[in-house]
Amino acid sequence: MKVRLLAASAFAAVLAMGTLATAVAPAFAQTPIIDDPLDDRSKRRLDNMEKVMRELRAVVFQGRDTGKPVVVQPAETDQLIFSLSQRIDDLEQSLRRSNGDNEVVTRDLAQTRNDLNASRQRADSLEQRLTVLEKKAADMEAAATAAATAGMPLSPGLPMAGPVNAPPGAPPPAVTNSADTFANARRLLNEGDTAGAEAGFADYVSRFGETPRAAEARYWLGKTLTARRAYADAADNYLAAVRGWPQTAWAPDALVELSRSLLSLGNTAGACQTLAELPRRYPKAPAAITGRAATTRNQAKCSA
Repeated sequence: MKVRLLAASAFAAVLAMGTLATAVAPAFAQTPIIDDPLDDRSKRRLDNMEKVMRELRAVVFQGRDTGKPVVVQPAETDQLIFSLSQRIDDLEQSLRRSNGDNEVVTRDLAQTRNDLNASRQRADSLEQRLTVLEKKAADMEAAATAAATAGMPLSPGLPMAGPVNAPPGAPPPAVTNSADTFANARRLLNEGDTAGAEAGFADYVSRFGETPRAAEARYWLGKTLTARRAYADAADNYLAAVRGWPQTAWAPDALVELSRSLLSLGNTAGACQTLAELPRRYPKAPAAITGRAATTRNQAKCSA
């Protein structure tokens, strides 16, 4: 009997709980569930932790693979490191450009030194040539003086009164005084008789080489020799004419003619060196002569 009562009581309790659950269920179903804001923060924290774990894992693997110590930089310094890296690259490029410019300057300086040494060598060569030509001219004058004193001809078959280096077939001029000989040679040159003028000036130089007008006679003799393209003999006479740098009207032109003769002989260095003396020795030379000097300088391709 007691068992039946307990069973009935239990059954009644179950029915009551079922009825209560049925009554309460709709109420719970109609109540909305409010999101907990802590859930979002937890998710972000979880994401950050996963990111940190990935970075730590990468660091560990990097240290394992390379065997080198790894320096862990904060994530916010990445942009700063990138910017600094770019600046370093820019500085390295600037340094390379500067080094390149320095190399160019060094090469230019070396080339300038080489050019200067070459110019000095050319100047020394010209000085030696001038010395040789001066000695040759002095020997010729001494021989002419000795021959005139001894009354002997200067060379076999050449009369004493005949010209030195006279062209074949030119008759010896009449024996006169120095003024007449010079004036006669100038007259022949003005008349276009370069052969006769050459003979006259050569005669003057051979017989009156110690007179004050001997240098001018050599200048005009050089002109006549240039007319027949005897550039070597012309250069010798021009050189003798400007020895001592005479301050005369014809001296600047003689210097230019000397450079032109040297250029015709292929001695461009000597021609350029001679032209370089013009503004220094004759700064007031006429424009016509300086113009011819400029033309010759261009033909010889002289350096500025």
